[in-house]
Amino acid sequence: MSEGFAERLDALCQRALGGPLEPASLIRLTGGASQETWAFEAGGEGLILRRMPLAQVDFSDSIGPEIEAALIRLAGENGVPEPAIRYVLNKEDGLGRGFISQRVPGETLARRLLRDAEYAEVRPKLAGMCGAAMAGIHAIDLTKTPPLPTIYAKTALDELLAAYKSFENRSAVFEAAFRWFYDHLPPEPKAAVLIHGDFRNGNLIVGPEGIRAVLDWELAHLGDPAQDLGWFCTNSWRFGARDNPAGGFGSVDEMLQGYAAAGGSAIDPARVSFWTALGSLRWGIMCGKMSRPSTGDLSVERAMIGRRISETELDLLDILAPDGAA
Repeated sequence: MSEGFAERLDALCQRALGGPLEPASLIRLTGGASQETWAFEAGGEGLILRRMPLAQVDFSDSIGPEIEAALIRLAGENGVPEPAIRYVLNKEDGLGRGFISQRVPGETLARRLLRDAEYAEVRPKLAGMCGAAMAGIHAIDLTKTPPLPTIYAKTALDELLAAYKSFENRSAVFEAAFRWFYDHLPPEPKAAVLIHGDFRNGNLIVGPEGIRAVLDWELAHLGDPAQDLGWFCTNSWRFGARDNPAGGFGSVDEMLQGYAAAGGSAIDPARVSFWTALGSLRWGIMCGKMSRPSTGDLSVERAMIGRRISETELDLLDILAPDGAA
C-alpha cells in the first residue's frame, strides 16, 4: 500500500461515497496481474476499487479504466450482469487511474466453480448462460460506446507476431503456429461488434443461481463475435476440464444455443474453433510478456504466469498435429 493511500481513499469516500472508509475493511484482493483490486466498505456499502498500479508497467493493450467503467455501465444497461459503477477516479483524488464499483458477492475462482458441490446444480447451465451474456455484450449499440479499435483475425495475428518478435527467446512451436494461423485466416465478418476481449472462466462472479457479474473489460475492442466465444473455449480457461470446451462448464453447442436464444446471430462453429485455437497462441504470447522484467513489474504473480508459456505450446501442438504426427 502506497503512503497515504488509505487517507486519500477515506477523503474520497466522505466526499463522494456517502460516508467514511471503514479502515479495517480495506483489503487488497489476490488475482489480477495487471491491475490492483481492493475491497472496502464505506457509507454502509461493500465496494471494490480497481486501479492501475503506480509502477511503470506496459499496459499498451489496455483501454484504460475510464473507458472500462463506461463499457461496464453500458453492458449493465443492456442486461449483462455487471456491478454498478460508483465512481471514476480523477487526478485530484491522488489515487491514480481507476474506478470504484459495487461489490458483488459470489465466487470467481474457476476451480471452485468446476468442482464445489455448491455449484453442482448450476454448473451444467453455465455454458448457455455465458453464451447469453456474450450475446448481450455483442448487441450493445456501437453509437453509444467510446472510441475503440477494430481488431479482426489478421490484425490480431499481426499484433501477436510483433509482440513475439520482441522476445529474446524464440519457440519453434510458436513459429509453426504463426504459419498455420496465417494459412487458415477466416474472412472478416460482415460487421464488427463490441468484444469483451477477456470473457472467460475466472473473470465471472457466479452464485448458485448463475452469473452475477462479468469482470475485467480492459481488453475490450470491436471485432468478430466469434473471438469472445472462442477465447471462452480456449483450453487454458477450462482449468483441467478438457472435455467441456465452453469454459470447463459444457459443450460448444450449449454455449451457442444460449447465445442464439439471447438474440445472438448464427455463428459457424468452425469460426469459433479458429478463435479457440488462436486463443492458445494469444495466451502464450501474453504469458511471455508477463515474464519479461522490462515491464517494470517484478511481482511473483506475473513471473508465475510467465512460466505457463509451456502449457500453451502443448495446446498448440495438439492443434498443429492432432493425430500425433510431426
